[in-house]
Amino acid sequence: MGAPVNSNLLELYRTMRRIRTFEERVGELFIRGQSAGSMLHLSIGEESSAAGVCAAMKPQDTFTTHHRGHGIFLARGADPGQMMAEIGGKETGYCKGKGGSMHIADMALGHLGANAIVGGGIPAVVGAGLSSKYLKQDSVSIAFFGDGAMQQGILYESMNMAALWDLPVLFVCVNNQYGMGTRIDQATRSSRFDERAKAFGLNGAVVNGLDVEEVEAAARWLVDDARAGKPGFLSVEVYRFFGHARMDKSPYRSEAEEVEGRKKDPVLFARAKLIADGLETVAALDAMDREIAAEMDATIDFAVESKAPPLSSMFRDVYAVGEPEPEPVSARIDRVLARDDA
Repeated sequence: MGAPVNSNLLELYRTMRRIRTFEERVGELFIRGQSAGSMLHLSIGEESSAAGVCAAMKPQDTFTTHHRGHGIFLARGADPGQMMAEIGGKETGYCKGKGGSMHIADMALGHLGANAIVGGGIPAVVGAGLSSKYLKQDSVSIAFFGDGAMQQGILYESMNMAALWDLPVLFVCVNNQYGMGTRIDQATRSSRFDERAKAFGLNGAVVNGLDVEEVEAAARWLVDDARAGKPGFLSVEVYRFFGHARMDKSPYRSEAEEVEGRKKDPVLFARAKLIADGLETVAALDAMDREIAAEMDATIDFAVESKAPPLSSMFRDVYAVGEPEPEPVSARIDRVLARDDA
């Protein structure tokens, strides 16, 4: 059998490799003590969900992510330097250092915001979908969340409303098998999450995240139908390679389980498929990987060399233009003490 003529697997591989390498550099930034805050969550092992779904989106589409959303934003076209600067709490970041790892947003790329609350970003896409339908914008809004959010009531309220109003919305569960330290089979009797969505009247599918092309194919069907007013739900089954957060050594998993789970590597699977199908050579892929590594190395340098936001910018972009900024507590105390001295 010959290699598929119109395959875009190479581009999907590039996206996943960029995500994987970026996340590795994020972990390095954390170890060096140069990330903002004490928590960040890597999506290593989940790259196919980001690359496959985002490949099915159009420029006008919008989305929300969860606390593990670096890869999704990168797949959507984010600049990795700006992302790393945001994770480092620097003013050159997407939110000028105020969002950090878990609250990145960028309206220009349709990113309605990441959310550290489990399921917190889901209802926003219902509003975005309603807006798109009312204004006839031909855009789809996608909510990305983890399997932990499958036990959140807001998801079911949102799916019900999306189905009831025929909204251009897609719900994407990145099922990495663990909600923090709780394995999925200890949280729910059935992991056929698509059946829950179908009960509300949505399209539903479950796909193995090992093969990014399968993810993309399922996403294209669901996104196209959502654009036509039939909302959908997609569960991408992957394996979270590391602990819940960077400091979590996952004591709740055996070493044997982790070794077996990490064999489900969508990046290596895509690479092997490219070579086997004759779509690319080992040498060419090695060269691409080195180029990506150099690109992501530069993100650390950019983040470290960027300046932290000045304290005076604390309330900037928080209040509407023209609204007076509140007086910082320290300034108010200084003013009161100065008056008393007088």
